[in-house]
Formats: sequence, C-alpha cells, structure tokens
Amino acid sequence: MSLTDTAPLPETVHVVDDDDAFRRSLLFLLDSMGWAAQGHASAAEFLQTCTGSDAAEAIGCLLLDIRMPGMSGLELQATLAARGCTAPIIFITGHGDVELAVQAMKQGAFDFLEKPFRDQRLLDAVSAALRERAARRQSQARQAEAADALARLSPREAEVARLLALGQPNKRVAQALGISEKTVHIHRQHVMEKMDIASAAELVRVMLRADPSALDE
Repeated sequence: MSLTDTAPLPETVHVVDDDDAFRRSLLFLLDSMGWAAQGHASAAEFLQTCTGSDAAEAIGCLLLDIRMPGMSGLELQATLAARGCTAPIIFITGHGDVELAVQAMKQGAFDFLEKPFRDQRLLDAVSAALRERAARRQSQARQAEAADALARLSPREAEVARLLALGQPNKRVAQALGISEKTVHIHRQHVMEKMDIASAAELVRVMLRADPSALDE
C-alpha cells in the first residue's frame, strides 16, 4: 500500500498534521499494521479530499494535530461535526496543549495523545477508535433495519403494535382504539407478518431499536 496521498479507502485512517516527517512516520507505522492510511498536510487539504457523503463514510478515524497553520484541529473538528461526520477523532497534542485537548474531548473527540508518545499507545488508540466506529455503524444499521420494518405498517397497525408492545391484551387494545377484538387480532397478525416477527417480545425489541423513546408514556 502506498503511503502517498491517494483516494481514500474504506476504513481509512487519516493523518492530518503539517509536520511532513512526523506525518510520514505515523503513516509508516499504520501501514505496518495493515491499516489503510492517508496523510494530509493541512485541515483544508483534508476537507478538499474528503468531500461528499461517500468519502465521509469511508473515514475510519482521524489522527489530528491540534495546532496547525490556517484551520486548527479544533476548527476542523467543529466543521466535521457541522457536516454530520461522526468518525472518531484522536488529537495529537504538544507540550502545554492539554487544556485544548480537554476542550476537544468535551466536544466529542475520542482520545488525545501527548507528544512524545509510544507507538503502542497510538496503535491501541486507533484500534479502539476503529472498533468504536464499527460498533456505531452496526448499531445504526440495526436501527435503520428496525425503522424499515415499522414503516411497513399502516397507521392503524402501528397503533395496535405500540399498545401490544406496552403489554396491553387484545381486549384493552380494542377498547383503547374503539375497534373489536377480532379486528385487533387481525391487525396483530398483519403486524407479525409484515415485520417478520413471532412474539410481542420481539416487537418490543424492534420498536426500541428503532426509537429508544418509542414506548414512553
């Protein structure tokens, strides 16, 4: 894998640092572990390369210098947040930048490394960030799948589904909606078939996965 600046790869670790020698040393270290890595000499260069939703989705994590000429690491963090990019950011800080690093953590940074740091410390941080990114994507995929399942329901079926998920028996559901128990039973069957589930417990899991507040009363 080339260490030069090329098109981003899936799960790419991006190194944004204006120190050419330091940036290349990090890229070499990341490459030695088998990770796709790409370097950028400035925040502006990174933004120019990683534009569009597809490029943002391919970002595994960022190793970001907190102090750079032009746009700082903190400013880049804010810009990415405004664009909806949720890739984990690991800040690289120099002596005396801990206060800035704390600010970055409060604004959602994943971790920070203070120079000089051991190679293993960086590798552990990147590995943890990539695991967090993967877990978040998996959670988002499950949420989207659950939302799609619920979207198959008609408005009336959705009302019945919510009451069933709240533990209401058919009779209570019928009373609440002003319909017959037989109609509730039919709606219940449709809900189970459309959502490809077999029990009220599964219904609860899907509804909460789609929206954690779905069953709040």
